[in-house]
This record gives sequence, structure tokens and C-alpha cells, in this order.
Amino acid sequence: MVGTSNSTFYLSHHEFTLLGFPGVLQFRRLLFIPFLLLFIIIILINSVIIHTVRKESSLHAPMYVLISLLSITHICGTTNILPKMLLGILFGMNQITLIGCLIQMFFIYFFSMMDCNVLLMMALDRYIAICKPLSYHTIMTRRMLVCLTVASFIRGVTVIVPVIYLASTVNFSGSNTIHHFACEHMALLGLACSNVTKNKIVGLSMRVISMIVDLSFLSISYGTIICATLKISTGTLRKKAMHTCGTHALVILVVYFFRLSSSVMYRVSKSVTKDTHNLLSAAYLLVPALANPLIYGLRTNEIRVRMLKTFSQKRVVAKRAT
Repeated sequence: MVGTSNSTFYLSHHEFTLLGFPGVLQFRRLLFIPFLLLFIIIILINSVIIHTVRKESSLHAPMYVLISLLSITHICGTTNILPKMLLGILFGMNQITLIGCLIQMFFIYFFSMMDCNVLLMMALDRYIAICKPLSYHTIMTRRMLVCLTVASFIRGVTVIVPVIYLASTVNFSGSNTIHHFACEHMALLGLACSNVTKNKIVGLSMRVISMIVDLSFLSISYGTIICATLKISTGTLRKKAMHTCGTHALVILVVYFFRLSSSVMYRVSKSVTKDTHNLLSAAYLLVPALANPLIYGLRTNEIRVRMLKTFSQKRVVAKRAT
């Protein structure tokens, strides 16, 4: 794109180089193995969760379907980032067009927001199950789940599109090297030669508003759930409800802690190195995809039992085959 500024012609870049972890440039290839293993583990454990929920009819309740949806989101979000990063590390395929960068940026934040949206749906599901148990099956129907999922998609697109649109109008006429392994919003804006104040305000506003809305809804939902749980007379039911809420609370803590820390670090600290920003972004984008299925797999008894049952059956079949 060619434009003018003070009667001077400039040429905006249409292609960029993604250079993650620039501080260890000579050792970048050593990063291939840990990130490849991370990619394989994330895909594997999330696929196991999805397969277990899909195969076992007893796990077709809304809560388990939402856990499966969360795993699908993790797989899509990881696949959007790591393959490109791994090719760049091993083969130097670091080039990405502006359009490709904006598309990757859109999906980075879309799947990150879908994580949060699924957690909101889980909070609603648990609220109805514990606070309105007699109406649970009439409210949390398959149609209701579809409507909530569609609403989550619409919310994600509505919040992210303005940020992506504004980023597409920025002039990049200086360096075309993004010191990051992915096209994050602030990493791309760091190369801008035009005024990006509006971009930063809109991006920060969207994130802060969505986070305030999310945390407010989650706090009210689980606060009400805890109050209702304490009134349950049966100790076993109370323990089970608190255990379920504790599992969800762990997942919420993982997602929002890394999301908030990455955002704050980008905007507050000027002295932090590019590698530190890269590491925080990797934690924000990848740790939830690794931790959440482990939390649900280990703490959700129904899923854990079915997974162990599936693996034990496969082991028996394998022994018979040999």
C-alpha cells in the first residue's frame, strides 16, 4: 500500500519475518524439540478427551460436551501457531504476508476468546445443575448448547474484528521483522510507522471490557453456586459439587492468569526483553491447552474412569493380538 505523509511517499510492507526468541538466535534450532514435544502432547491429550467423550454415551451430558469443546478449541488454537513456528525454527520458513499475519492474529484471539466463552458456558451449566436441578434437563438441551456456541462465535468475531481491521490500516515502512513467533497484536504494532494510539486503545478496551464481563459473570455464578452448595444437606452431594467447582476454578485460574500477565507485561514493562515477551506469550497461548485437559482428566472422575477403561481394553486387545 502506497500513501503519503507530509508530502513524502512511503511503501508499507506486505511481507514480514517472524523471528521468535531473537536473543538466542544462534541456538534457535534447539527450541524445535521442546516445542515439537509440547505440540504433540497438547494434540494427544486433548484428542484423548474428545475421543473419550464422543465414544462413551454416559459422557454426552452438557458438562462433558463443553469439556470436549474446550479441547477442540485448544487443538485449533495450537495448530494455528505451532506448525508455522516449528517450520520457521527448523527450516527458516519465517516469512508471512500481511494478510497471513492478520489471519493468524484473528485466530489467535478468536480461539483465546473461545476458551473464555466455553468457561462461561460451563459456569452457566453448573449454576443451573446445582441451583435449579429440577429444571436442568429442560434448560440445558442440545439446542441450548448449539445456541450458546453460536453466540460464543458471534461474540468472538464482534470483539476481534475491529482490532484486526484497525491493524490492517497501519503503515509498516520501517523494519519488517517481527520479534515474535506469532503475529500478536502488540508485536505487529511495534513495527508501525504511523500513529497507533487508536489501535492500542481499542485493543486494550476490548480486552479489559471482555475480561471484566467474564470475571463478573464467573464470580456471580460460582459465588451463587457455593452458597447453594453449602445449603445441601447431604455430605456426599456437597463434596461432589465443591469438587466440580474446584476443578472449574483451577481451569479459570490458569486461563485468566496467563492471559492477564501477558497483556500487562506488554503494556507496562519497557525493560523486559523480547525473549521474555515471547516466553510469556508462549505460556499464555499454550499452557492452558496443556493444563486444562490434564486438570479435567485427573479431577473429573467420570472422564478419568472411562479413559482408564479404554486404555485397559486396548492393552488387552494388544496382548491377545501378540
